[in-house]
Amino acid sequence: MLILYRRHKQGCKHYTVTAAGRTNSNARGNNNCRCPIWVDGFLAGGRKRINKSLKTANWTKANEIVRDSEIAGRLMLDGPDAPEEPTGVLVRKACDDFLADLKAQHLAESTMKKYRVLLINHRKPEDVEKYSPSLDEFCGVNGIKFVHQINTPVLVKFRGEWKDAGLSGGKKLERLRSFGRFLFDLEWWPQNFALRIKKPKDDSKPTMPFTHDQVKALLDACCRLPDWHGKLDQENSKRARTFMLLARYSALRMCDVASCAVDRLEGNRLFLYTQKTGVPVYMPLPDFVVAALETCPRKSEKYWFWTGTGTKDTLTGNWRRTFRTICKLAGIVGGHEHQFRDTLAIVALQAGVPIDRVSVLLGHKSVRVTEKHYAPWVLSRQTQVEADVTSVWQNDPIVQMEALRTKRPK
Repeated sequence: MLILYRRHKQGCKHYTVTAAGRTNSNARGNNNCRCPIWVDGFLAGGRKRINKSLKTANWTKANEIVRDSEIAGRLMLDGPDAPEEPTGVLVRKACDDFLADLKAQHLAESTMKKYRVLLINHRKPEDVEKYSPSLDEFCGVNGIKFVHQINTPVLVKFRGEWKDAGLSGGKKLERLRSFGRFLFDLEWWPQNFALRIKKPKDDSKPTMPFTHDQVKALLDACCRLPDWHGKLDQENSKRARTFMLLARYSALRMCDVASCAVDRLEGNRLFLYTQKTGVPVYMPLPDFVVAALETCPRKSEKYWFWTGTGTKDTLTGNWRRTFRTICKLAGIVGGHEHQFRDTLAIVALQAGVPIDRVSVLLGHKSVRVTEKHYAPWVLSRQTQVEADVTSVWQNDPIVQMEALRTKRPK
């Protein structure tokens, strides 16, 4: 906030000398004179105090200068007495440096895209009401040019313009905190202001597994999938059915199913990934799935479902649209491709497979990730809980007394 006051000249009736012999030229309560007007205070987000002459005695003009300065984020003076532009790390430069650092870490392109959407991408005019602004776009609209002008209130306002739901908003906040940690590590921020922003409440329900009837309906619907000419039971139908089978029995994400290479299949085992310890992870496939892959009309020599050209994002988007069409043909409302992974994980857990082994198959970085999503389905835990409660009842005197009263005759 900037405050105007007159700095009284020697000879002005408001220019006084204190008892200690010091001059008092800035008696701020006295403005009924023609002495020059000065400004004192801080601009929004600024750290450096401003105490300068506005080179005018006109109170109306001084108010206009303060108004324009607070909008622009810098003191707006004309002529040779205008102050130099404030210096600091530009917001766009900080964003670009952070993205360059992420690229040097060899992050996946899908991850890089999410960070670009958060930090630097600008919306088209027709998308303003649909999508959230990036940090660079938000700062440009609000007159924020440098990193040191961003603080917790600014980030609160920035988060307030997000149009994301609870889960996606929480993930977006995690990415913003990563950017804040980068600024703090480079000493461009005195602290990570993004850590003060609380995560939004996530009311979304976890995806449920497909039932056996739903999987059968999806496979049958593939035969009714038309090609570009409206014909049924063509190559695309057979390819889509094989795609569904591989997604159901491989535990791969849709992007990995769509870009799965032919050489990853060794006999009846599908190579999933290599662990950090260097140990490869394979998924045994049922014989009928292997047979479907072997007879599947390939899109190219190297891939079953991809020509090998274009980006994986485009490929995955195309297969998501195909999946939604198949769900519509199968009569499944709200079907999601991730339910195939849920189905395999839950079937394995209910069969008594330890959760740490299921975590390895799913490719989770930690067992805690698997526990977060699938702990209620762990058969061994359910059995143990039932046994624990039963043992508590056995030692309860009221339970024992009531058991004697209601004891049935042999």
